[in-house]
Amino acid sequence: MCGIAGTYRWPDGKVVTDRLTDTLAHRGPDGAGRYSHPAGDGEVHLGHRRLAIIDLSGTGAQPMVSGGLVLTYNGELYNAPELRAELEAAGVRFRGTSDTEVLLEAWRRWGTDCLPRLRGMFAFGIFDERTGELVLARDQLGIKPLFLLRRGEGLVFASELKALATATGAPLEVDHAALVASLLYYWVPDSRCAFREAEKLPPGSWLRCRPDGRVERGRYWHLKDVAAEGRERARSGELPDLAAIVEESTRRHLLSDVPVATFLSGGLDSSYLTALAARHQPGISAYTIGFRAEDAKFEAMPDDLRYARQVAERFGVDLHEIEIAPNVLDLLPRMTYSLDEPIGDPAAINTYLICQAAREAGVKVMLSGMGADELFAGYRKHLANLLALRYQRVPRPLRRGVSAAVDRLPVATARRGYRSVRFAKRFLSFADLPEETAFRRSYTMYDQEELLALVAPDLAGTVEDVLTEHADVYQDNDLDDFVNRMCLGDARMFLPGLNLAYTDRSSMAASTEVRVPYVDVEVVRAAFAVPGDRKIVGRQGKAVLKEAAGSVLPREIVYRPKGLFSAPLRAWMSRDLAPLVREVVNDGVLVSSGLLRRDALARMVAEDAAGQRDFSKHLWHVLTLEYWYRDATSGSGQSTRLSA
Repeated sequence: MCGIAGTYRWPDGKVVTDRLTDTLAHRGPDGAGRYSHPAGDGEVHLGHRRLAIIDLSGTGAQPMVSGGLVLTYNGELYNAPELRAELEAAGVRFRGTSDTEVLLEAWRRWGTDCLPRLRGMFAFGIFDERTGELVLARDQLGIKPLFLLRRGEGLVFASELKALATATGAPLEVDHAALVASLLYYWVPDSRCAFREAEKLPPGSWLRCRPDGRVERGRYWHLKDVAAEGRERARSGELPDLAAIVEESTRRHLLSDVPVATFLSGGLDSSYLTALAARHQPGISAYTIGFRAEDAKFEAMPDDLRYARQVAERFGVDLHEIEIAPNVLDLLPRMTYSLDEPIGDPAAINTYLICQAAREAGVKVMLSGMGADELFAGYRKHLANLLALRYQRVPRPLRRGVSAAVDRLPVATARRGYRSVRFAKRFLSFADLPEETAFRRSYTMYDQEELLALVAPDLAGTVEDVLTEHADVYQDNDLDDFVNRMCLGDARMFLPGLNLAYTDRSSMAASTEVRVPYVDVEVVRAAFAVPGDRKIVGRQGKAVLKEAAGSVLPREIVYRPKGLFSAPLRAWMSRDLAPLVREVVNDGVLVSSGLLRRDALARMVAEDAAGQRDFSKHLWHVLTLEYWYRDATSGSGQSTRLSA
């Protein structure tokens, strides 16, 4: 896992590439390299920061130059041994044992046709000295990031957006549509970018720059096609052997020349992966996180630690417990800087602190259970949307009475919060809506009227565009299975836009690689070959995954209540962050610039303080957005500490 950067026919390309690469030092503290070559009437410069995982010797260093091809690559190929054997059988001779060299030789033999054959996570740039062409590519599911910026016939690319912001010598222009989208979702969708000129290379795609200025784009993998193929397999009645597929993916993800550990929250997904990993690496380490008892009680958080301990003891895992009482006033600006874009999920803090602790213990690679909820319908929203279909059959007068009664209930008192009331209010906010609108409303922050009331009046059209984009993506399929339509929407939007994004950026801020065995092309193919009525059975989400895990894990772990990889936001908002929230509402840049309306924010603060509604997540995201916007418009590129 590494940081990559480069310029193609860009003014002062060498200086800019050095600057880009230096900005990515945290992604690769084990080494650095740069390559330069003429390209048409300009030059190409490729930079690299190395986090050495496989082939720790110099033969794995990058940019890798061989036979007229030059590669700067970020990622891991889990089928590299098979590809290596196939290439060796065709006469290729390898100098080292890195997957980087395998990728370079696969490209030489097959060009873009090698891309669908790659099983792993990757983003790379490859230059052909003979043709003068530069190709950028990104993995099928968007696990690894790749940002780019084009001006005229020149191009700049990097693993992180903050690096691109150093390329032009001046602040990039903020895209207000992306900010509106971030308010809706609490993250910026993968289809948008927080800066107007910049863009993200889409998952499963490539881009070719030619020395005559022409640019060509292509797609080599489409998630909706995989879902459609899965539908046909499901109709045949043949269920995939999910237990075998998940175990095989986990085994492949352990491929490493350095120690590998796991995240272990005590929930199904991480427990299953940890148990499988322990089969192949006995005594493997795992890391889990907990919060101050008073914070966890206020948030009504489940006791995940006891489940994590149970799994660790049963499978001989070396468990490291991290109890944190973070100084969130210090962590918030640091995380905002690391995350590149306004991302309001506090789970990024958990990921960073776990990875930081693992790194200090000498661990460079972690396995995460990310992706199982999206692919196998494990979130509460999936079950809630199914229940909403039944709720809509209840007579309307009775529904109105239920809604009025729940509306009067408090979500918190001065001493504790009530999760069941929060869930009930959330459910009733979308239960009467049409399918796509209900699904959007079940996991986003605001309905259309609330969002319009929050942002500047001249952004009303942008609000409509953002909502239309969600509808377009959600409806872009011909699946006849409601549950799998939700899973496909999550895998195309929620997974790359939020969970994979914060996982990559917060882990790499701690110079640690996180691998996601559930977000594997073979697991994804299997997931969409499972009909929705096998994913949600009764009130059990992820039923088919639980069935697979049941042969490995004790029933108490498989069927325990769903845990939360989150943080005690309500406790933080009512204590540590309360003065900061008041400052941002009254004097923040977002309010003073007119982007957000002070009266709408003040109303949220008042209703949250009174326990009338739970706006803790909304207000946390406003804080992240405030910090990000200050940095983005100051041109400093460094996080600015607000007074508390």
